Amino acid sequence: MRDLASLRAEFALAPGLLYMNHAAVAPWPRRAADAACRFAQENAATGAAHYPRWLETEQRLRQRLARLINAAPDDVALLKNTSEGLSTVAFGLSWGPGDSVVGVASDFPSNRVVWEALAEYGVGFRGVEVNGVADPESALMAACDASTRLLAVSWVHYVTGLTLDLERLGEFCRQRDILFCVDAIQGLGALPIDVRACRVDFLAADGHKWLLGPEGIAVFYCRPEVRDRLRLRQIGWHSLEHPGDYDRPAWSLATSARRFECGSPNLLGIHALEASLSLLEEIGADWIAGRVRGNTRRLREACRSLPRVEVRGPEEPGRWSGIVSLRVADRDSARLVSRLAAAGILCASRGGGVRLSPHFYFQDNEIERCLNALCVLIAE
Repeated sequence: MRDLASLRAEFALAPGLLYMNHAAVAPWPRRAADAACRFAQENAATGAAHYPRWLETEQRLRQRLARLINAAPDDVALLKNTSEGLSTVAFGLSWGPGDSVVGVASDFPSNRVVWEALAEYGVGFRGVEVNGVADPESALMAACDASTRLLAVSWVHYVTGLTLDLERLGEFCRQRDILFCVDAIQGLGALPIDVRACRVDFLAADGHKWLLGPEGIAVFYCRPEVRDRLRLRQIGWHSLEHPGDYDRPAWSLATSARRFECGSPNLLGIHALEASLSLLEEIGADWIAGRVRGNTRRLREACRSLPRVEVRGPEEPGRWSGIVSLRVADRDSARLVSRLAAAGILCASRGGGVRLSPHFYFQDNEIERCLNALCVLIAE
């Protein structure tokens, strides 16, 4: 299923609306909205009469997410959001005074404050600037020393769209016995990833951006060899080895990553995200990445030709993601975003610039419409 017209028809966006904001909260495809409606109608009509079937959908989602990152389903937990996954790592590991975490200085708050909060345990956070650096991986690795227990990075920078080389960082960490944690929210669904090839220990990503799902449901991957190194700070019936045996007096934690799922699952979110992932799987990760990076290329090249426009982020195509960030001299970025929204083009103001983030289904004429609107606003 790779006909662009058919793919565009999967999204029931309001007439005239261009959604250039998938790096924020994405619109659902029709099948996700339909799945959520069916679930709600079934619940309204029969309550939990079909709960076993709902759990089959939950298992399908776990399997789809596992295939998406090349993991085993038992290594995937379904959490509420990226922050919960990162907090599971931060407050699950045993720390000692003098330990350090290395990360990105200008990262999104979720992947910065959680490590800075470890200061009460005597843990230091070293933020490294990666934007505008010729070799960001070398800069991150140079900040690691004998005290470093964890390297925690965002795969894709939320402002500039810089994509880090996870394989290189993962190999470095494994050789030095440093744990490797990846916030994948700005890449998963847009770019392919292999947690085994990248030697990732922990990965977290919400479903509401490039995965085209709802808020409130996220994937958390934990490499099985390090699972027991995370102490649980919350435990409930769902995190046990026999979650349906309510009368069992003795209990033990699930041996799978389900141990990180404390209580009742978000079945509404599960039904919607499972449907969204069915679309991504039908299309294929490599094809999606080609389309996403193609949109990035067209936007970057065209914006460079506009007067007074500075295109931010990496110059090398291999580091491009779905994010294009720009500044216009003598123009307030928040004001530009507001004016674009008035013209039916939704984007975001991030890091003092305008952030555009179209997904795979955008057609060339829609990219041109966005560029034409920018030209008009710049000329005013």
